[in-house]
Amino acid sequence: MVSPSGDDITQLLRAWSDGNQAALDRLMPLVYAQLRQAAHRYMARERRGHTLQTTALVNEVYVRLAKAREMRWQDRVHFFAISAQMMRRILTDHARARQYAKRGGGAQVVSLDEAPEVSPKPHADLVALDDALKRLAAVDERKSRVVELRYFGGLSVEETGEVLKVSPETVMRDWKLAKAWLLRELSGEGRDDA
Repeated sequence: MVSPSGDDITQLLRAWSDGNQAALDRLMPLVYAQLRQAAHRYMARERRGHTLQTTALVNEVYVRLAKAREMRWQDRVHFFAISAQMMRRILTDHARARQYAKRGGGAQVVSLDEAPEVSPKPHADLVALDDALKRLAAVDERKSRVVELRYFGGLSVEETGEVLKVSPETVMRDWKLAKAWLLRELSGEGRDDA
């Protein structure tokens, strides 16, 4: 089977943005494998016995995408960036709900596979990571988006640069600085220093 081109996906996304529901029906089979791959990467970082499965995560993303009728899709990279953002929110909401249900126990864990030095432990708590990313966004929105797109979205340096409209060099610089900032925050040094 021949993989669809980015142009084919972009044309379907734009048709869908223009109200063509059939375009969404044609789009999903083309992007399903990539969404499932991204979801599988996220789920591989989760604790064993997680109640949310890869297929359920992809289905939840699909439901949310189908409701996003007002979205003006730019291209394939934009679509996967938004999908990554949705997966992050779904997993974080799920983790928060589980923590609330257990009153703080049994938090989910997630590792930063490309940035193991971000956490002193091999895994960082997903909720703590989400909170740290929100704090980073308050300080530097672009660096937070770089982490979100690279880590949660699985986008390359070049694709991240496309989404953010910056050079690959800027993406790499932001990526390195964001990892250092997150290391400090997740280790508690950033909040404990007075």
